[in-house]
Amino acid sequence: MIRRFRFLALFAALALIAAACGGDDSSDTTAAPSATTTTAAPATTTTAGGSTDTTAAPTDTTPIIIGAAVDLSQNMAPFNTPANRAAEIMVERINDAGGVLGGRPLELRTLDATVEPDVVKATAIDLIDQGAEILMVTCDFDFAFPAIQEAIQANILTVAPCIGTDAMGPNNLGEEGRIAFSFGDQAQDEGAVLAEFARDQGWETAVVVKNNLLIYFQDVVDAFAVRFEEAGGTVVATEEFTGFDGTIGSVVTAVANEEKDVIAISSGFDDLPAFVFGLRALGDDTPIVCSWACDGTFWYQEGEPLNEFYYNTKVSLFGDDPNQDVQDFLAELTARGGPPATAAWLGGAQAVQAIAEAIEATGGTDAAAMAAYLEGFDNKSLIMGEVTLNADNHTVFGRPHRIMQVTDSMPAFLELRTATSPADIR
Repeated sequence: MIRRFRFLALFAALALIAAACGGDDSSDTTAAPSATTTTAAPATTTTAGGSTDTTAAPTDTTPIIIGAAVDLSQNMAPFNTPANRAAEIMVERINDAGGVLGGRPLELRTLDATVEPDVVKATAIDLIDQGAEILMVTCDFDFAFPAIQEAIQANILTVAPCIGTDAMGPNNLGEEGRIAFSFGDQAQDEGAVLAEFARDQGWETAVVVKNNLLIYFQDVVDAFAVRFEEAGGTVVATEEFTGFDGTIGSVVTAVANEEKDVIAISSGFDDLPAFVFGLRALGDDTPIVCSWACDGTFWYQEGEPLNEFYYNTKVSLFGDDPNQDVQDFLAELTARGGPPATAAWLGGAQAVQAIAEAIEATGGTDAAAMAAYLEGFDNKSLIMGEVTLNADNHTVFGRPHRIMQVTDSMPAFLELRTATSPADIR
């Protein structure tokens, strides 16, 4: 049983895709369009009379199936749905450019896995039985774990668009986990960048609020605390709860009673608005910094203005991202299905491009070969940005974060910031 603990390019075709993009809501099953016909070198044969006959060499156009066992209807839908929609767009673009391996199309098959462990497991098995050669999973390690197990046991490449912990890969999953990756950002990176931002604002004391529901939530605030104190700040209190345990009101009161310059939290679901707006209702206007878990406005309380709130994210959803390529992709995504709830779509697009390049580079879908290729991503240029992975880090780190500032409940891009290094919390 897999151990858990706390926690060449597609050559010209893919280069053109990256250049074109530069530089909620999904249907249950998205079949890729037929690949563009490619012309192979003709085969020459000799007839009995000595003349030559030229016939076209056969081209394999069998689709390569990428299964997606992701939650599209429960807690993780605001993250998985935009990621899946972006993956669909990238599959279409790759197929329009000729597919992979000389004409094989990609096919994305998506099933709603919810976050119920039995359903997650059954959905993964179903997709593998349907012939999936790569499996994409939900954007949280705890919720995705049953699907990750099944994919690893089937020895197929396992990719999350936006899992935000270092749990993917051999350091957590053992050697068999070397075929598991995420195109999210490491929690240690997120926590570090938030702490460095906080110290640069002159904030000297912090209260850390720790939601023990998920490894990701825990790791972000642990990383914040470590880096905040490394940078000369002081964590004056840590308040803990477990999501949905009904204690968030007590946490709000305890935090409000502390003297502090900043509050750091990583949370989601019902407890996030209960904490943030509950604190503001008590008259506590202390700045709050939050991880990418706080992306988007779908969780805001109507009629309750939010101020002095900051969070890091992958790309801005609000038309002010500094990268024009991001704005162009966002415009297409919005035109085709409405505005995305979160920035998870970046990981969906980059994951599919990386999968396609790995197939092309290795000549197939052998999981170990593809994994070795992905481990060589050192500031690898992908659509809308660069990505770094290596043998020890199977979740992206070192990516520039967008720091967003919320004023009157409207997020706006404030600055680009890269952590000096991921915080050491293990």
